[in-house]
Amino acid sequence: MTRLNLILLGILVGCALMLVTSQHQARKLYVELQKEQELARQLDIEWGQLQLEQSTWATHARIEKIAARNLGMRVPSASRVQVLGRKAENELK
Repeated sequence: MTRLNLILLGILVGCALMLVTSQHQARKLYVELQKEQELARQLDIEWGQLQLEQSTWATHARIEKIAARNLGMRVPSASRVQVLGRKAENELK
């Protein structure tokens, strides 16, 4: 009977150690998950800010201003503009 009790006690201690180990690992993984979710939120915020910045840099007024100032470009007069229809576009190809 004593031998059986010792075997059962060994099994009980082993199960308790496995339970503690698995709970510790689960807590570590949960903390890591929280950190990764916070990083994902910060990256989403940064992505939104970068999209806003890109849309600001690509405004037509800013591009026209840079083209005029740095490249000496200007909008042509209406008499120099030709509008092509679809038929003319296809003939040019």
